[in-house]
Amino acid sequence: MSWLKRNLEIREDPTKLLTGCRTILSLAYPYPSHKPGTPDGYSMARYSDPTEVDYHQRLKRLCGEMCRMIEEMVPGSKTRVCVDSSPILERSLAYAAGIGFVGKNNMLIIPGYGSFFYLAEIVTTAFLEFPPLHPIEDGCGACMSCVESCPTGALERPFQINASRCLSYMTIEHKGPLEEGIGRRMGDCFLGCDQCQEACPFNGDRSSREVLLPSTEAYLNLAFDEFKGRFGKTALARAGLEKIKTNIRAIRRSRRNGLETQIKGLL
Repeated sequence: MSWLKRNLEIREDPTKLLTGCRTILSLAYPYPSHKPGTPDGYSMARYSDPTEVDYHQRLKRLCGEMCRMIEEMVPGSKTRVCVDSSPILERSLAYAAGIGFVGKNNMLIIPGYGSFFYLAEIVTTAFLEFPPLHPIEDGCGACMSCVESCPTGALERPFQINASRCLSYMTIEHKGPLEEGIGRRMGDCFLGCDQCQEACPFNGDRSSREVLLPSTEAYLNLAFDEFKGRFGKTALARAGLEKIKTNIRAIRRSRRNGLETQIKGLL
């Protein structure tokens, strides 16, 4: 997670991201309503959406249409789109813009909707007038569902996360071997993790799944060229085929060990 330490001066000052920046538009775009699943009962986190081009590209294209509108309204203005990977404090900006509040799981939550959405920003040199903004007050109250549901203890306490312990990091970004026992904590989800969001009352019942993926056996037998042809433009490409195979094997190994332990207990 060393990238978090880079470009701190840009995160603190958006004018270093776009010279002459005067306005930042903060936007939210919904995840799919269902969780992508396999025929054999496994799943991926909702954000992955294997049926669509990677959300970075989709949101940049949508925001690009708004950029053209701004540049037509304010001739000579410049714009830049940020989606997840730019050094910008997107959740803080969304909170300041009154989109939602930051929950104890560190996710932005929109009252009446929840937290299953992407964030994007349009940074522009155009000065755009807007009504006064009022950040939304914390709505978590005494609820600790997200903290209690975190399978690895990455949510060490409310509003504090050890990102290196998060399953989303371990199953996507982490380059080394998975720690022993992580497969059991992954449950049936072999890419990313939604558990702290699924536990949040603001998200309601988000248990629906749709079979949109090959079976885990098919993934294990998938060649790189086949994976690239089918998923190379989706969010799955960020983790890559070998990482996905490693994650699947970790879950299968933990289930096999668990079954063997149960059998021994009966003997």
